[in-house]
Amino acid sequence: MNRLAMAALVSLAVVSPSVAAQEATASNSNDEEDVRALVSQLEALKASYAQEVRRLRELDMQVQAIQARVGGKTAQTMAPATVPPQAAAITAEAAQAAQQKPAGSSEGYASSAAEAQEAKDAARRSVDDVKQQQSALFNRRLTLENSISYARYDRKQLTLNGFLALDAIFLGNIAIENVESDSVTYNFAARWGLNPRLTLNLDVPYIARKTIYQKGGAGGSAAAIAQEETHGTGIGDVTASANYKLFGERGWRPETVLTGGITAPTGREPYGLDWKVIERDDDDFIRFAVPAKQPTGNGMWQANLGLSAVKTADPAILFANVGYIHSFKRSFDDIDSNPDTINPGEVKLGGSYYFGAGIAFAFNERTSLSISFSDKLSARASTRYKDGKWMKVIGSDANAGTLNLGVTYALTPKATFVSMLGIGLTPDAPDFSLAFKVPYML
Repeated sequence: MNRLAMAALVSLAVVSPSVAAQEATASNSNDEEDVRALVSQLEALKASYAQEVRRLRELDMQVQAIQARVGGKTAQTMAPATVPPQAAAITAEAAQAAQQKPAGSSEGYASSAAEAQEAKDAARRSVDDVKQQQSALFNRRLTLENSISYARYDRKQLTLNGFLALDAIFLGNIAIENVESDSVTYNFAARWGLNPRLTLNLDVPYIARKTIYQKGGAGGSAAAIAQEETHGTGIGDVTASANYKLFGERGWRPETVLTGGITAPTGREPYGLDWKVIERDDDDFIRFAVPAKQPTGNGMWQANLGLSAVKTADPAILFANVGYIHSFKRSFDDIDSNPDTINPGEVKLGGSYYFGAGIAFAFNERTSLSISFSDKLSARASTRYKDGKWMKVIGSDANAGTLNLGVTYALTPKATFVSMLGIGLTPDAPDFSLAFKVPYML
């Protein structure tokens, strides 16, 4: 029995070390899993904390900018937001850890503050490009814009010179007058943002026009048609304007901008031009005469006051505008269209109301598509010869409605390409127009 007891004790002594080793191995494995889980949680908390620190920086900078505007200072002179050393160290560590992760890993946050700001700017680019076309951008110091546009007009008028016999038969001459006009305008514009609420603008156009006049009934024959072509090139009417942001976009309220401007008569006015006589009657009466040169301006000082609004509703951008153009009366040495006479007098163009609305869709951070309607209602003009009475000019009132389709594409971080197609909906609007713009931010 003693021998058996001794053998059992020996076997227990041999087995117990192996069991202890297994238990120790299992315990170490559990500890390693716990460590890995804790490290993973710690990394996630560091990344989340870094993202919150970036948000705090952005909010602090916005608060400082608002305080600077209220205090009459410039936001750019404010010192950057201060971050505790511990937060800065954790932010740097999280950014370094994120950069060391594989390229294929997907996270719900930006890997660094620079990438977060870059993503934010990219998402805002399409909205800024649309706002620039509708009103102004107040966060850009200086923007230079080159644009070129083409417009096509075609007007036909039927003239009856005679009388009706038996209420059915027309006796006399039937003449068809047709005016076809093509105009190309190059416009150079400068936009200067003085502060986050005020932007100054200067537009200098250069216009090239070609107009073809056709008149039926030449020589007394209804079948004969006379035709003459005239041209005109030169600087147009220069406009200086300003945009003031009344309200920023917040909640349901859109960004609202007030626009005011003055247009100077720097172009060639349509009054007092030399005329070419194409045809005269036997009694020396002028039947067909055209201007020797085409005008490049309207000859009037004008003041413009408008209001525009832009509201973002991702992915759509809603915009609308309304305004009024007032023309000041002006005297000219000759306001008569008869080339054989010279009659000085005054001209007063009718006031014009304009309005429009549309919607744009931002497909991505570089491209947006817009569709809009615009209309301009102009009252009749009035003329008065020297020491005479004011008389309304029949047919000088107009209603120009246009359907606009546009595409905006960001070429570079500083340049944007804008194309616009206008389709005339009323006889007073151009048949169609095509415009291309390239704003460049300095």
